[in-house]
Amino acid sequence: MTLPAPHRPLEGYPPIADHGVIGNLRTVALVGVDGTIDWYCPERFDSPSVFGSILDRRRGGFYRIAPCRDDVSSKQLYLPDTNILITRFLSPDGVVEVQDFMPVGANHQPLVRRVVGVRGEVPVRIEIEPRFDYGRVVHERRTHPNGVSFHTDDLDLSLASDLTLTPTPTGGVVAEVLARERTAHALVLHHGSLPELLSEEQTEALGDETIAYWRRWLHQSSYVGRWREMVNRSALTLKLLTYAPTGAMVAAPTTSLPEQVGGTRNWDYRFSWTRDFAFSIYALTRLGFADEAQALTWFGRSAAGEACRRPGANGPLRILYGIDPTSITDEHVLDHWEGYRGSAPVRIGNAAEHQLQLDISGEFLDALSLSEQTGSDRLLSYDLWQEVSGIIGWLCDHWDEPDEGIWEVRSGRKRFTFSRLMSWVALDRAIRIADHRAFPADLSRWRTERDALYAWIMQRGWNHQRQAFVQSEDADELDASLLLMPLVHFVGPTDPRWLSTLDAIGNELLSDSLVFRYEHRRASDGLNGNEGTFSMCTFWYVECLARARRLDEARLVFEKMLTYSNHLGLYSEQIGATGELLGNFPQAFTHLALISAAINLDRKLSAKTLQGPHT
Repeated sequence: MTLPAPHRPLEGYPPIADHGVIGNLRTVALVGVDGTIDWYCPERFDSPSVFGSILDRRRGGFYRIAPCRDDVSSKQLYLPDTNILITRFLSPDGVVEVQDFMPVGANHQPLVRRVVGVRGEVPVRIEIEPRFDYGRVVHERRTHPNGVSFHTDDLDLSLASDLTLTPTPTGGVVAEVLARERTAHALVLHHGSLPELLSEEQTEALGDETIAYWRRWLHQSSYVGRWREMVNRSALTLKLLTYAPTGAMVAAPTTSLPEQVGGTRNWDYRFSWTRDFAFSIYALTRLGFADEAQALTWFGRSAAGEACRRPGANGPLRILYGIDPTSITDEHVLDHWEGYRGSAPVRIGNAAEHQLQLDISGEFLDALSLSEQTGSDRLLSYDLWQEVSGIIGWLCDHWDEPDEGIWEVRSGRKRFTFSRLMSWVALDRAIRIADHRAFPADLSRWRTERDALYAWIMQRGWNHQRQAFVQSEDADELDASLLLMPLVHFVGPTDPRWLSTLDAIGNELLSDSLVFRYEHRRASDGLNGNEGTFSMCTFWYVECLARARRLDEARLVFEKMLTYSNHLGLYSEQIGATGELLGNFPQAFTHLALISAAINLDRKLSAKTLQGPHT
């Protein structure tokens, strides 16, 4: 049984880009420029949603605060150096703001919305229509003198407010208020039973504490380069995607936002991928966020250690992990939801967990190697080294097998060049750690296999006719994942083979300043439809240009790429043909790649300035 649609359903689907995000290091809420929260999973990232109208506008549930009139324009901004979101509504009668935030570390993790009159008088309507467990569970509603509560067998949700909340036939409540200048009304959404109503002074104090937290955290950043505002926003976004109890970072806080509108490339990204560890630790360390890098390192070590103790059919490491050991990652479909703008299926969980992706050993070892270099308190223990040795031993036996690769293809396994590249990284980093720490290791075999991998890439991953490294064994398709070749120090950034590959990627995978993952017309991935350009690949391309000393070109591509963020500086996974954001939002990998590109490009430009124009 499901509840009927609300009497005033959302009109269509807003662009993915028309959202800001707030959070409390356990979960997030997406807030549209129209004042609607259309994605929110209480308690934690991977909990079932209560507001999910971004994936089904009639059955998903929503929480909207907006003026009653139609002749209103809206704008969004973050309170500087925080994750407190302000949505401003401007009308002929006045201006009203909705301030949204989630206190960090507060009891019950409330979601706070304040309606603040700025100028004149503006009538505002509040609508809350929860739909529990992805709209599959009917709830009981109870009204109270100071708010309303919604109950199911598994979860209670309460809304505390001094406004008069009127029940709707569809299980929600509505309220109206005249927002006058210098007045404010707070609505506080809690997990659990209805608490005491907060005074305006208490709500302001909660907001001040949240402001202080975010500014204190951001003050750790050591970046003072040319793109400080974008780098800081990326850092704040990455922090929002962190699950504080374990240190895990989700790839994105959403599921099934499509890579092609109307298509089937819709995935659940509310998990932590092994390959993200190295990039996350690198970016956070370079920015000065040592605590976050250490927390992520410990999560990666513990998760990998658990996987090594319980190896699966596809090796000792898992491709992805839940945000804690209790997480369930099995993939299934929500058949009752239509998907964003009809983009079905809506998936929960991710079947990529069962694939073979040989590159993850390389990302994991690269992360451990980087951690070893950043402080004595992060050195590998002997027990973890034993597990690392097991990983490397398994890799020596299996690196020449076909796999699904970094792009998680569903068209069958191939011998991907990128998988061999990162297998080389795994062996190279393991050898370096063993040499540096004098750990026991079968170094003779490890070096033999590392050299065999190098020869494989140079001979079978290189296409003489195209004068480029290609996607897979003896193929001729290009692949943007190979932009990592100079970034992981497999080839020099000005090596002739690499420069010809970089030119080939620029000629065939680049559209304006945007980079596709691979050539879809030539390389089948087993999925129907097309997709947009991959934002993280564009930032990798910028970094490769910078390292190849093509600084003017790198800077132009980077500056163009910045214009593709949304109004708040946020990126989803992909960008479509008309510049629209596609895929899950916001995506951690893209913001990690932005930080890395900004740091390295800024450093190269500064060095060029110091050297002078004739150097």
